[in-house]
Amino acid sequence: MPMIRLTVPPGSLTEEGRTTVQRDLATVLLRWEGAPDTAFFRAQAWSYLVELPEGAQTTAEDDAPRFLVDVTVPQGALSERRKAGLVEDATKTVLGAAGLPEDDALRVWVLVHEQPDGTWGAGGSVIRYADLVALAKGQRTDA
Repeated sequence: MPMIRLTVPPGSLTEEGRTTVQRDLATVLLRWEGAPDTAFFRAQAWSYLVELPEGAQTTAEDDAPRFLVDVTVPQGALSERRKAGLVEDATKTVLGAAGLPEDDALRVWVLVHEQPDGTWGAGGSVIRYADLVALAKGQRTDA
């Protein structure tokens, strides 16, 4: 199942952005993963917001805020086209949550981590990508 983690410097998101960015990013991830829009799949799209302590992020050049989006998906869940769309939409979502223009897109890095089949478990069992695909197909026909 997909997981997304946004790491931000303190105070770098707008008040509204801080309230909405986690669900917005989870929605972006599910859309690009091609998962059905059902309560079950929405509940499995975990989204974390990690706010760093003051002074914990900098570059060799300046202290302007940078944003790191870590995305974890089952291996094979995202084609190259879907990865590109995910990176683009996640970047726009973070920029919007921070109140920054698209010119600042290089301040957002998106890392896609593909979890090899058989190395992810939930509910006490190893979950395989084929199981998720079958579950998604069943939820699409039930919807």
